[in-house]
Amino acid sequence: MQHLCVVGTGYVGLVTGVCLADLGNTVTCIEIDMHKLDILRSGRTPIYEPGLVDLLDRNMRSGRLSFTDDYARALSDATFVFITVGTPMGDDGAADLSQVEAAAHQIGIHLKQDAIIIDKSTVPVGTGDMVRSIIAENIQPGIHFSIVSNPEFLREGSAVSDFFNPDRIVLGATDRAAAQRVGDLHAPLGAEVIITDLRTAEMIKYASNAFLATRISFINEIAQICERLGADVKEVSRGMGADHRIGPHFLEAGIGYGGSCFPKDVLALYHMAASAGCHPQLLQAVMDINHDARYRFVQKLRDILGSLDGTLIGVLGLSFKPNTDDMREAPSVDIIKTLQAEGARVKAYDPVAMEAAGDILPTVTYCATAYDVAKESDALLVVTEWNEFKQLAFDKIKTYMRRPVVLDGRNIYDPTEMTLKGFIYRGVGRPVSAE
Repeated sequence: MQHLCVVGTGYVGLVTGVCLADLGNTVTCIEIDMHKLDILRSGRTPIYEPGLVDLLDRNMRSGRLSFTDDYARALSDATFVFITVGTPMGDDGAADLSQVEAAAHQIGIHLKQDAIIIDKSTVPVGTGDMVRSIIAENIQPGIHFSIVSNPEFLREGSAVSDFFNPDRIVLGATDRAAAQRVGDLHAPLGAEVIITDLRTAEMIKYASNAFLATRISFINEIAQICERLGADVKEVSRGMGADHRIGPHFLEAGIGYGGSCFPKDVLALYHMAASAGCHPQLLQAVMDINHDARYRFVQKLRDILGSLDGTLIGVLGLSFKPNTDDMREAPSVDIIKTLQAEGARVKAYDPVAMEAAGDILPTVTYCATAYDVAKESDALLVVTEWNEFKQLAFDKIKTYMRRPVVLDGRNIYDPTEMTLKGFIYRGVGRPVSAE
């Protein structure tokens, strides 16, 4: 059993801390936001993540997991210290490292024994060297520490499963023995351990996310071409994905990526590249295509309804993806704000994200069910592919709507079936049936 400290309880920190405790370690998580701290100490979570509450409860009751705002207490016996604080997008597109710097400063002041500092936050290349320097400036003489980069690859909505079933464990360090000790900490997971230098490990995270974002933007560009040429992007994706050199993942056309990782990380990598004198033209194209996807979606609505002024538009799904309440960079925000700017009234339903959305979209009318959203609407827009939207009773929905218009931003319905039900239906990259 190891004594661990996790600094920060956002998506990454909380999942990491809870899951490490479930592996039998004693984990103390540091959270300086007193409101969040009170929620966690009460056995609840400030985020929606499937399976997390049960693990939190079990490990708190076992005494393996605790929460504090006291660095001295949390670090007192810790031999591994994970930095998992946020690195939000700055005004210039670069990652804001102020929380990482603050955490490193506090660790340096309060660490009283030898330890390995593990940087799990997504940070620009070179941050590990900066963290080492800050801690070294503040730590007491005679205390030895090593820095290890251990980037996370957790997907919101499946983060607990991803933690326990990782594709690989990436570790970067100048001290290979320290990296191996962190690898041993993850040994129960049975994943391949890749040990490299600090900067390479930091780059692996950015390169991975940028590549996945590129696949999404690529298939969205293909979808636009399919619409013009009469091809079906769903079948194109299936045919491409059957090629083992390509594979099927991240080839679902839609209205673009969002969330806390892809938008921020692609832009941060672009900024790093440009600052280093490179010309990251592919990254620019990836961002441009993603940005345009949601506005092309609204244009489809204009093409059908004409002016949006005075219309009532229903939106199904608000979070950037299913199984999370995260609204960061969610396509729904841009879509709804564009609709409202053109005079449309908007009502919406999401299974878990309406409370979070309320702070960002306060003038939207939030409904109790998808069927309530459909009532008197001039169009229904599917923005997030929650499972409960896949089996809606569209015969009933059609009777509720003022005009039977459905825009499917996630291609979860069959165009022919929707047309036969009497809807004016538009997907993304799908053929338009005779109406």
